[in-house]
Amino acid sequence: MIVQGQKFRKEFAITFDQVKRFAEVTGDHNPIHLEKQYAEAHGFKQTIVHGFLSGSIFSKILGTEFPGEGTIYLSQEMSFKAPVFPDEELVADMEVLDVTPSGRFLIQTVVRSKETDEIKIDGQARVLYRGTSS
Repeated sequence: MIVQGQKFRKEFAITFDQVKRFAEVTGDHNPIHLEKQYAEAHGFKQTIVHGFLSGSIFSKILGTEFPGEGTIYLSQEMSFKAPVFPDEELVADMEVLDVTPSGRFLIQTVVRSKETDEIKIDGQARVLYRGTSS
């Protein structure tokens, strides 16, 4: 049973190969994501991960782990607070803020650096849950 205040945490990283594949799938070939020299010339220490690729961790978690199968995404708000770099160790933190009797949840969604605890993405997801939770 999912309850208000319940939390979930997942560690993850996004590889440069995943960035390249995301660029191919979406057609977003912005050199800030793909060319180190370009990224450095624009103030970054290396290429940066596409924002929506970074935020896609929420979809993976919601649909497969917390609450899991049977989850239907209704909306996602995301504020990109700091760049995510390929191979950076990250943590996704989720907390259930509200639960309705109809199975709708409001969930705080945050990605932060595992090393520095700097918030990279801050947001909220609204989901409908039709599965069974343990």
